[in-house]
Amino acid sequence: MLLQAHHLVKQFPARGGGPPVRAVDDVSLHIERGETLGLVGESGCGKSTLGRLILQLLPRDGGEVLLDGRLIGGEKRGFLRRIHAPEAQTLESDPKNFRSRVQIVFQDPFRSLNPRRTVGQAIAEPLQIHNLVAPGKRRERVAQLLTEVGLDSGAMERYPHQFSGGQRQRIGIARALAVEPQLIILDEPVSALDVSVQAQIVQLLQNLQREHGLSYLFISHNLAVVRHMAQRVAVMYRGKIVETAPVGALYKTPRHPYTRALLEAVPEPDPSRVVHSPPPSAPSVRDTACRYAPRCALARQVGEGKIPAPCQNEVPPLREIVAGQFAACHFSERMTDESPETKAR
Repeated sequence: MLLQAHHLVKQFPARGGGPPVRAVDDVSLHIERGETLGLVGESGCGKSTLGRLILQLLPRDGGEVLLDGRLIGGEKRGFLRRIHAPEAQTLESDPKNFRSRVQIVFQDPFRSLNPRRTVGQAIAEPLQIHNLVAPGKRRERVAQLLTEVGLDSGAMERYPHQFSGGQRQRIGIARALAVEPQLIILDEPVSALDVSVQAQIVQLLQNLQREHGLSYLFISHNLAVVRHMAQRVAVMYRGKIVETAPVGALYKTPRHPYTRALLEAVPEPDPSRVVHSPPPSAPSVRDTACRYAPRCALARQVGEGKIPAPCQNEVPPLREIVAGQFAACHFSERMTDESPETKAR
């Protein structure tokens, strides 16, 4: 297992002096070597915050992150430069630090690049920081990275504003690849791109994964892209993981009502299709132990129009419903095996 995150917590001060908002609330997940884990949910549910906690771009308020079984330090800056290993382990045989093992590709390919630096300078910077390539060979390595992502080596002398959005995202991918990472966090990497360009970037990411044995945490609200990219999917709602499953099982037989609502809200190019369930609406402020209960059609069905007592009073644990499929719902067993696509017709 490459990466493990246990009980991560991140909270932010609320406006007006109220209780702090838990953007990430007791989240645990893992990523295997060579695997893509898709992380989906509505905007504002905590997906990007979770990715930044894993990468140590934000200090966490609780929990721990392990890479290759080694604990990654938390708030102190010095911790970012090395991995804290148990006494039985040493780092001498594995000198690469955390920053060179885990990288990120951001959503906005323009804002993530310094407009005052050429593309060559942007990609060469991590090579210099981590002392991975001799100074005389950095230019050659940058040209190789640009070629890997489908750009001409002549791009080194140009500036970010001289490229299209898709090309800038390729530059961001090349910069992440420069330090030869094991895991790349892809934070909405195609959401700012045209549909045709999205397909090209997705294909590029898949090719690079096969060639380099990369693992991905693919953060997105685009369920169609996640279905194409991921082997497993984690569904996030208001700071919590509410379902995890292999991609085929999740799309065919979701075991959490929120997952089903997300799938039913995906537009389908079929004029005859009738959607029986309304798409997810804005979160309710009603205080229930299950955060989804005020919006949950299953809860209303079970409670005959009211929220059942378990949903009111007991936080549903993330439990295994069927082999490999986990859901945080008191009534997951009452979810039918019929797919959302079939049920909606």
